[in-house]
Amino acid sequence: MTESTAVAHLHAEVNRLRHELTTLSVDDSSPTYEENVFVGQYLVERLVQLGVTQMFGDLVEDHPKIEWVGNCNELNAAYAADGYARVKGGLGVVTTTFGVGELSATNGIAGAFSEHVPVLHLVGVPSTSQQKDKPMLHHTLGDGRFDAYFKASEQFTIAQASLTSKTTADVEIDRILTECLVMARPAYLMLPTDLAYVKISSKRLQTPLNLSPPENDPEVEGFVLDEIAKLVSDAGQDAIILVDACSIRHGVKREVEELYKRTGFPVYAAPMGKTAVNEQYERYGGIYVGTLTHPEVKEKVESAKLIISVGALKSDFNTGNFTYRVPTSRAIELHSDHTRVLYATFPGIGMQRLLPKLTARLQPFHEGAKLLPVPPFKLPVPEDSDPTITHAWLWPRAGQFFRPKDIIVAETGTSSFGILDVPFPAEAIFLSQILWGSIGWTTGSTLGAALAGRDLGLGRTILFIGDGSLQLTVQELSTMIRTGVTPIIFLLNNSGYTIERYLHGMKRRYNDISNWQWTKLLETLGGVEGKTCQSYTVNTRAEFNKLLDDPSFAAAERVQLVEIMMPREDAPVALKRQAELSAATNRYVV
Repeated sequence: MTESTAVAHLHAEVNRLRHELTTLSVDDSSPTYEENVFVGQYLVERLVQLGVTQMFGDLVEDHPKIEWVGNCNELNAAYAADGYARVKGGLGVVTTTFGVGELSATNGIAGAFSEHVPVLHLVGVPSTSQQKDKPMLHHTLGDGRFDAYFKASEQFTIAQASLTSKTTADVEIDRILTECLVMARPAYLMLPTDLAYVKISSKRLQTPLNLSPPENDPEVEGFVLDEIAKLVSDAGQDAIILVDACSIRHGVKREVEELYKRTGFPVYAAPMGKTAVNEQYERYGGIYVGTLTHPEVKEKVESAKLIISVGALKSDFNTGNFTYRVPTSRAIELHSDHTRVLYATFPGIGMQRLLPKLTARLQPFHEGAKLLPVPPFKLPVPEDSDPTITHAWLWPRAGQFFRPKDIIVAETGTSSFGILDVPFPAEAIFLSQILWGSIGWTTGSTLGAALAGRDLGLGRTILFIGDGSLQLTVQELSTMIRTGVTPIIFLLNNSGYTIERYLHGMKRRYNDISNWQWTKLLETLGGVEGKTCQSYTVNTRAEFNKLLDDPSFAAAERVQLVEIMMPREDAPVALKRQAELSAATNRYVV
């Protein structure tokens, strides 16, 4: 464990103990909650307090404020909980059975861990007596290791608990939920069958969970602010702001907006930080991704005398295969649990509390900062006469279809690379799994995102996915139909895994797939064509234009699937260049 991580954990524990003291001081005569509730009820009431309205996976349907979403399998349920959490800006919950169910969900939980998404994995497990006596139960490994799955969960979650006693159940539930949300990582909770319906005091429910980030040390924080202000001054105010994924995951979008608007510094985003900044803001220059960046954006970012980085996740696909040119000697990094100023690291100085003070310190530089030029973030539609739907034409044309508050989901591969340079409307939300990159993630995630968007009154949910990817998780289209959400699904039919062709061999047969009859799929999965669903195939640009311009299509009043016929070996320019970089790094040894 690094020093920074250890300090963050220490602060989280201090917060938990402070919460304990607050809980113990609650007036015993308060009538807010009944005196005793079942352990399961206690958990669900906490989830309601945290704004959870949907739970994915196995059956949870007795609470009037939480809707059970029955998924087709546990993996898709975990994906859905991930998408729900991202859009809701809070907690996603997936419930599974012991062993077979939870292991099926593990890939989705690992992805949420990788990408800093708070998902609670709730597992219904055998009774405490069975765990002690270790009979050969179904769903076990047959060797008495009832703790095997708990041990596995330790690799993919930030906090774990196996409830064993009613005397500590409420404390453990609160600990798990607090760490999950404060750290923005998944947590794992085992609920034995005999404890679920044991009654405990509801007193703790009268005190909301303390989800505030740890306090920054005032003296160290003051020193950090002084150092940053001095560096900006020494740079002649030639600074830019680079925003990344953790600004979204750790809930500082508003603070970041205050920073870039009140200071006037040019602002850019990394791929995983897309829509962390309003892409219609006049001083937003677009996406920076190392050598894959548009030349004008690349020059502005890499020539700046100082880069203020917020919430960076420096993965391969997020940095153009590690081709960032942001040297430590010119970089300030703000993170959820530490800050770096050039070569110095300050553990425990988190960005949520630091940002408002930093904005106030840097605001006097506004007059000079606003003179720094920012390239316009635009992507015009090519005006050639070719009728073929190519990636170079598709993405800017799709951008014209987007509306404010739309939720736009892009699958790993061609879609996530193609859409990066498309300017989004104000308040649009972008979802993609660039770091973990599990093919098919977006199908389940789109379900969760659409349900969260419905809760929040957002716009349409729009998914871009390849034919190969959708074959992995296609069952969840039936859940979309059943739950009444109405996403628009643009299916890129290019006869297989295009990104894998570029990475591992254009003619390799393992990248080929069976071509499904896509326009019959929604009916097969329970939809009624023309009523609850509608399917289309477009072969040319003219057909695609006509469909996007159709008001009834754009209204998104039913689930709609659009099969877009595209050339087999066409791909976005950024993907081709990323594949070249990856190939150079991962050459096969003969």
